[in-house]
Amino acid sequence: MARDPDAIERDIEQAREALAATLDRLSEKAHPKRFVEYGKSSVRDKLEDPRVRYALIGVGALVAIVVVRNLFR
Repeated sequence: MARDPDAIERDIEQAREALAATLDRLSEKAHPKRFVEYGKSSVRDKLEDPRVRYALIGVGALVAIVVVRNLFR
């Protein structure tokens, strides 16, 4: 049973539109600004954790002590 050429063209157009919509969604997800924003929010979330914050403060204090100690030697 042969298909109607108009039906085939409609199917092709629907497939084209679906593909275009998929490509649009992928381009939005893969946009570099989106990755940067995700990275920033991820770092902010980690820095809000008291364990991470205090560990970084401790490391910073230790580095400051070592630098001051080496300056006065």
